[in-house]
Amino acid sequence: MAAAAARIAREEGLTVSVVPSRATVQGVAALAVHDPMRRFDDDVVAMTEAAGHTRHGHVWVANREAVTSAGVCRPGDVLGVVDGDVALIGSDLTETAIAVADRLLSVSSELVTLISGTGPGERLAAAVRDHLAATRPDVEVTVYHGGQGGYPLLIGVE
Repeated sequence: MAAAAARIAREEGLTVSVVPSRATVQGVAALAVHDPMRRFDDDVVAMTEAAGHTRHGHVWVANREAVTSAGVCRPGDVLGVVDGDVALIGSDLTETAIAVADRLLSVSSELVTLISGTGPGERLAAAVRDHLAATRPDVEVTVYHGGQGGYPLLIGVE
């Protein structure tokens, strides 16, 4: 859909590009490095690199039984998704969110972006932020309230 919109904009004489991303937090990473003073093509490259270097995860509650990469989930199970794949099935939102953040982090990680959703999202973001402050004080944590439904917490790691 974005490519189609870009094509229409180009037909109207606008200079546009689509920065590829698979997750909201990758788009946020791309926006963070946007520099309107930089040449357009160089800016697109920088934004694409930022998005591509951002690992992403989220937690959500299963609403039906399904077979996942981590096993069979049942309604009410908490699914921890890492880079687009169900990596763990838990019973507690907070514990699962912390486990997802820990799995996304590497020795070279510098920045964690948390985007809280509706419901328990703000509480989850605070719990993950506090956990990282205690276990990874070398990592900067930024929290945004996204207000998205369905996904209580989105996590990005750069």
